This record gives sequence, C-alpha cells and structure tokens, in this order.
Amino acid sequence: MAKDHGTFETANNSPVFFDDTHRMLRDQVRRFVETEIKPHGDAWEEAGMVPRDVLRRMGQLGFFGIRYPESLGGAGLDERATVVWAEELGRSTFSGAAITALVHTDMASVHIFNAGSEAQRQDWIPRCISGDAISAVAVTEPGAGSDVKGIRTTARRDGDDWVLDGTKLFITNGVHADVYCVAARTDPDARPSQSVSMFLVEKGTPGFTVSRALDKHGWLSSDTAELSFSGARVPADAMLGARGRGFYEIMKNFQNERLVLGAMAMGEAQAALELTVAQVKQRTAFGAPLWDKQAIRQRLAMLAARVEACRQMVYATAARMAGGEEQTREVSMIKALAGELVNEVMYDCVQFHGGMRFMRGTAIERMARDARVQSIGGGATEVMLEEVAKRM
Repeated sequence: MAKDHGTFETANNSPVFFDDTHRMLRDQVRRFVETEIKPHGDAWEEAGMVPRDVLRRMGQLGFFGIRYPESLGGAGLDERATVVWAEELGRSTFSGAAITALVHTDMASVHIFNAGSEAQRQDWIPRCISGDAISAVAVTEPGAGSDVKGIRTTARRDGDDWVLDGTKLFITNGVHADVYCVAARTDPDARPSQSVSMFLVEKGTPGFTVSRALDKHGWLSSDTAELSFSGARVPADAMLGARGRGFYEIMKNFQNERLVLGAMAMGEAQAALELTVAQVKQRTAFGAPLWDKQAIRQRLAMLAARVEACRQMVYATAARMAGGEEQTREVSMIKALAGELVNEVMYDCVQFHGGMRFMRGTAIERMARDARVQSIGGGATEVMLEEVAKRM
C-alpha cells in the first residue's frame, strides 16, 4: 500500500462500522490475496478459470461461510463482513477470480439457504461452505437480464418431476459449477411476478448441458457459460421455495448482490488509484515526474475523494442492512454510482500510465477491461437509476 494512502487503512477499519472480527477478516482476506491470488492470477487468466483447489482453500479458511450460521459450518456474520470480503477481493486486481468467489458466496448458494428446504440446506450448504461444491445462479437469458420478468425458460410438471426447457446466458461459474439455482417459468398464465420458480439442478442432469464457454472482454479467469435445458428432468423436491415465488426470491437477493458489487468496485478503484499514484511519481515527462503536474495530481485527488465517499456509503448501507433496515434505494444508488465511478477511475488511470499500460499483460490494462461490466451486470446503471427515481 502506498504510504500516501494511510487514511485508506483508517477508513477501512473505522470503528463506526467495523469491530475486531471484521478487522481480523480483512487482514486474513488481504493476506490470502497477496499470497495465493496475485502470484497466480495471470495463469488463471490464461486458463479461463480459478482452480478448484484454490476455491477449496478459500472454503477451508472460512471465507465461503462468512454469512451462514454456525450450525451449518459458517461464521454467522452480517453484511459488513460481506463488504469486507468483496472489497478485499476487488483490490486483488484480478476481478475474474474475485467474481468467481463472490457469485458462489453471495449470488448463488445464498438462494439455497434463503429459499431451500431444511433437507436442501443440510445437503448443499456445508459443501458450499467447504468449497467441495461450487454454485452458480442461472437467471439471465438472451432476452432477460435486468428484466427478470422476461424469463422464457419453462418448467412443466410431469408426474413426480419437473421438466425444464430453455437457454441461460452469461452464467458465471457456469462451466465448472456443481449445482445451479435455475429460474424457470412454471405458471405461464400467471402475472409475470408470480409465474417464475427456482430449481436446484445438479451437474450431470440428463437434458442439461453447458452449450459453450463464453469468451469475454474481461473477467477472463471467471468461467462464464451458455446453458441449455432440453427436457431436463428434476424431481419435485428440487424446487427452491414455493411455486411462483422465484421472482421475489431473486429480487430479495438483488439487494445483497448489488451491495457486494459496489464494494468490489470500490476495491478495484482503490487498487487502481494506488497503482497510478505510484506510477506518476516515478514516470517523468518534460524533465519532471508526472506527479509534479498540478492537473494530474488534482485529478487523482478528486477521484480519491469520490471513491472514499462512495465507499463510506457502501459501509453505512451495509451497517443499516445488518441492523435490519430496508435499503433498496441506497443499494440501487450504490450499484449505479460505483459501477460508473470505477470505470471513470480506470479511464484516467490508464491515461496517466501512458501507452505501455495499454498493452496486454499489465495490471491496469486488465483492470480497465474487468471494470467495464460493473455498470452492466447485476443491474445496469439505467435500471438502477429507475429504481432510485421510483423512490424519490
């Protein structure tokens, strides 16, 4: 960490929002990032995936059970711990690895815990916590992203089974997951918000295939897939929660998901600023370091101020959510603001690094590519702003 950013440490560990447990977690995740992600991240980018033994190691260290109760093998912590986990992974500079873990912990397995039966929880959550099972959530389709009501994948009852037909797209962990939480339309004649249900579909289910692994602009170490369901048959007890309640379960977890993405984005932005400050203090132009150019250092100072402000909003919102407060408006603000801000930070950081950092193989170039999706995935900026406007 650059010495000039000592206040970042103070803000990260503010007693206003965090206690000793959160500070210990931050230190533990940061050590893991430094020793087990950064040295190997480039190889994972080439491979297009995070190795399973690394994910199991995360599970062994307790990272995958942060929010789950001790009775299932977790730590029983709250949204503040989730923010710490997401922010430190964002600071790794390898956001593909970060999102691989975060989808598993906060966007996929959470559906099993929130909506699953006791049998489903007991069966899957301990394995998800240990890293022996990796999860994915399959909601997005070619015509249904932020508009969940547009889901066209169907599930029809046939005897004691449900039969799924349809296609899912842009599914993180889609190639290598062991269990998928799949949204499908069970009641086509019902109102859109009451027509969708969720199902647990295991890898290897006949009729369920990974159509293709997708080649992305960024997040290269995150495996992303198109999934196909063609007469995929699952037992009746594979339904997650009540019939017709899938839309509400998806919406319920969107608040946590968007908070996570906001925290991750602020970690990414902070890491980019630190790299760039170090670079402009070393790089010379016209006989002096770039840091001596007032326009450059003031621009970086303003970006640092805005990142700090957004980060504090993430922390405050997490604290209120941990206290049981409804924060849909604030979470929507965070997702819109953080997704746009991290891209603005990356744009200027690449600019101040200069032409050599436009080349592949450099951290800031990779980070700029990875950040682009932050204003798209998990709720596009425009959709988030509409959510805010509804509540004004």
